[in-house]
Amino acid sequence: MMAAGRAGERGARVLLLEKNIDLGVKLLVTGHGRCNLTNIAVDAKPMVDAYGKNGKFLFSSFHRFGAEDLMNFFKNRGVAIKIEYNGRVFPKSDKAGDVLNALRNYLLESKVEIRFGAEVKEIVSVGKKLEKIILANGDEVFADNFIVSTGGLSYPVTGSTGDGYKWFKKLGHTIASPRPALTPVVVKEKFVKELEGLSLKNVEISVFKEGKKVDGKIGEAIFTADGMSGPVIINLSN
Repeated sequence: MMAAGRAGERGARVLLLEKNIDLGVKLLVTGHGRCNLTNIAVDAKPMVDAYGKNGKFLFSSFHRFGAEDLMNFFKNRGVAIKIEYNGRVFPKSDKAGDVLNALRNYLLESKVEIRFGAEVKEIVSVGKKLEKIILANGDEVFADNFIVSTGGLSYPVTGSTGDGYKWFKKLGHTIASPRPALTPVVVKEKFVKELEGLSLKNVEISVFKEGKKVDGKIGEAIFTADGMSGPVIINLSN
């Protein structure tokens, strides 16, 4: 949505193809429906280092549009924000819907055309240039430039079903096998079901391997039907 809005703002004629019947399905569930926008406590370098050897390409991105820029983007569009523990930034209302509405309005202002239920079947290239997109219903979409923004394989129920991997593998790219990185944790003890929904604040969670502590963090955690989730659990899950 941001990419489409920005392209339209710069004068491009933009068509946004959305597989779902509405925008922002995954955005609405982020941060337990609160939408953790960014983090101001982490500098660009440790963020880049977290991505390993491929992270260097992010330096220019963070330099051109960092956490402060993102906060100002939403502030200027009427979303009041707040900063919580560990530098996490949320909308003041605690409603992801406010973030989504700001992006919807951005698309409207930028005269972006949106087509819903537009499932992409294939991306077709001629040489090294993308030529067209073929939709599941057989329609073909031609354009001078394409932005592919499918998300990964992390939340299939929201539409993140790993389609991008399939398209680009067919175009000749090598795809690293996806694996869970930031995810809730399933535990073997069955009693957690009785604790489902119990939220814990500022607790320390430690990870041990063969009796030796390998990592530990302090933050918020929540019991689920079959394990634990929440920021501190998800941050350690990797």
